[in-house]
Amino acid sequence: MSPPKGGVPLYDLMKKFIFLVYLLFIAGSVVAQQTPAIQGKVFDAITKEPIPGATITDTKSNSTTSDASGKFKITTAAQTLQVTYVGYISRTIEIKGATLAIALQPSTTELQRVVVSANRTTEKRSEAPIAIATISKQTIEDTKAQRLDMLLNKISGVNMVNLGNEQHEMSIRQPMNTNNLFLYLEDGIPIRTSAVFNHNALLEMNMAAVKNIEVIKGPSSALYGAEAIGGVVNLITQAPPAYTSGYLSTQMNNQGYKRVDGQIGTSSGKLGFIVSGYYANQTNGPIQYSDFHKTAVTGRLDYKIDKNTIWTNSTSYINYFSDMYGSLDSTHFARKDYAAQAFFTYRKVTALRARSTISHNWTDSSTTNATFMYRDNSVIQNPSYSIANYRVGGKSSNPVSPDTATGNINNNSFKSYGLYLQHVQKFKFLQSKLIVGTSAELDPQSYFQDFIWIKKQNQGGVVNFVSYTKANPDMVMANYNTVISNFGSYVDYDFTIAPGLRISAAIRYDAFQYAFVNSLPGSSVTGGPSTITNYGKVAPKLGFTYNYRGIGFYGTYSEGYVPPQITQVFGKTTNSAYLLPQTFHNYELGGWLSLLENKLYIDYSAYMMKGTNEIINVKLPDNTTQPQNAGATRHIGLEYGISYRPVEDLYFRLSATNANHTFVNYIASGVNYNGKEMANAPHFTGNAEVVYKPHYLQGFRIGVEEQQVGKYYMDNLQQYTYNGFKLTNVRLGYQLGHAEVWLNALNVFNTYYATLATATATTAGAASYSYNLGDPRAFTLGLAYRFGK
Repeated sequence: MSPPKGGVPLYDLMKKFIFLVYLLFIAGSVVAQQTPAIQGKVFDAITKEPIPGATITDTKSNSTTSDASGKFKITTAAQTLQVTYVGYISRTIEIKGATLAIALQPSTTELQRVVVSANRTTEKRSEAPIAIATISKQTIEDTKAQRLDMLLNKISGVNMVNLGNEQHEMSIRQPMNTNNLFLYLEDGIPIRTSAVFNHNALLEMNMAAVKNIEVIKGPSSALYGAEAIGGVVNLITQAPPAYTSGYLSTQMNNQGYKRVDGQIGTSSGKLGFIVSGYYANQTNGPIQYSDFHKTAVTGRLDYKIDKNTIWTNSTSYINYFSDMYGSLDSTHFARKDYAAQAFFTYRKVTALRARSTISHNWTDSSTTNATFMYRDNSVIQNPSYSIANYRVGGKSSNPVSPDTATGNINNNSFKSYGLYLQHVQKFKFLQSKLIVGTSAELDPQSYFQDFIWIKKQNQGGVVNFVSYTKANPDMVMANYNTVISNFGSYVDYDFTIAPGLRISAAIRYDAFQYAFVNSLPGSSVTGGPSTITNYGKVAPKLGFTYNYRGIGFYGTYSEGYVPPQITQVFGKTTNSAYLLPQTFHNYELGGWLSLLENKLYIDYSAYMMKGTNEIINVKLPDNTTQPQNAGATRHIGLEYGISYRPVEDLYFRLSATNANHTFVNYIASGVNYNGKEMANAPHFTGNAEVVYKPHYLQGFRIGVEEQQVGKYYMDNLQQYTYNGFKLTNVRLGYQLGHAEVWLNALNVFNTYYATLATATATTAGAASYSYNLGDPRAFTLGLAYRFGK
């Protein structure tokens, strides 16, 4: 059949079409072969943790993001990739193979730092309407701290008081004290139950497992509940590394301190684990009878169920023992006589913590976390602070016995079973974020106390406590059990109402129940009668942030709430009659400046916090203490920090605070304290540091740090003062390949000082002084070997 005039045969069209498809297929195959698929992992250069959500972009605007394991895959013919993530320095990577390992350095720009403690989720520092500071992993690595106070005291407004052998008390917007006004967290979960506070709680932490530390200053009860008054310290632990890595280090100093640290971790497929720990030992220290040892181990296992769900499990075990040498009296301190006054006192702590968390991302804007928590903790001690004078015949009118005193051995233990739930929902409307959460804890607690007789000896005008014996027959001073129930719920809503202006509002309700069962008849010695006591409180917070071209401001109002401790309520029958919950109202303004192309950063906060029924520990003439409510107190302060990096090699930092803590309404035993400053409340504390890391000598660093604590009153009547102290520390280190060596010279000028000095009026009208000796000059030599990427 002939084709139509001017037409094309059908089979010719089909042949041409097939040939064209074939050419396109061949061309596509060639292009595909010439456009390789690049894959790899993005991880933190310091912690070695994978970085999820990093953006990887080629020169032709093709991009992808890293997953929960830090993995990514991108098909590109480009020669370079741009890798970015908030809080990190962007990198341009030259493609030299099909698989890349990309390490990002954390940003040195403060405003770009991401914090998690501000509202229990990750957000930029510049959007948090609170005074919050971060100790980075790099600072931890450079400091080589033997104790947490060596790190926390770098933060303005923080004065962690070293009481020896990792024992401590705290001062954040409060005088130096042992009260339950500070909340200590591990990955956002309290390390102890709220009704059994221990001012030494941070010795129950494993420093080797810590990635970074965040400190919120001021009341945060609206999110974290009771005890979040003076401040919240959140120690964030290390996650499994992207690749197999770890280290082993050892150090020792000339004061008898020795320590070994180790860490190993890896990730493979959906599974990752990391184990961190250290053993510390002190023998023959500067003070007689001051030995201690501590073992700390933390294991963490992460399982990525799918791309949106992660299951995290961690367990920490702490075993601690210390001779409790206590403080020096005025005679020992003046003579620089470090002989012990007690040879049998001790503190023994065991702490086991475990948590299991499932985190699921429903969408990019919706996340839910569920955490089950378990604690098993005990503190057994023969405390030096409980040694008391004994009057002849047991009558208060008789003279003090020259050869006998009294004391006790006690065991305070608890277990915890807790569930924490939180959901975060982001909305396009007003760029807002809603956080809702709830928690429930059940904490069985027990307390047992045995009376002991203590033998005194007067040696050269100095009284020493040389031995003890239990009463015969046994004299049990306390034996009770308490079931503590705590339920809390909170809501936080953040939203933007104008460019740069963001509002944050939160509210929380907490309910506590103490079911107290006394196995002994109630008395002024054995404690109160069996009973059930309930506490409840609503705590609000309202704040704002405003940012404009590196300059920002914030303001906030918040409330804090603290119920009394179990021992405060039931330890004496009289306490339950007058010890009331503590309430605090905080008003705060602050801000930040980032200038000179982010080389200079300034932050500041001014606060006024009013306390009602604040519990203070009053030292009695027999050397024991007793908790009492103060009607009203006022805490005013200005905290400020300056950091300056003129060149990449050099870094300057100043952190300081000026504060005043006074009684507004407090009358005790007929004495009026109104208008007087509270004891142990320095007007000034500060810490300054300069660090030099020359580019021409890679791996070398040198830092000089000065810490200052100003003058303060030793008693609440303002009769006795202590002048404070200044310390200078020098730290040097050099890292060559996988090996590192460091030398820390602490208190390099060998300043003689007390970390805490107190005075108590005696019945004779004189004063009894107490000094906690500060560390003398110490030279620490350390060696480390790191392996992995």
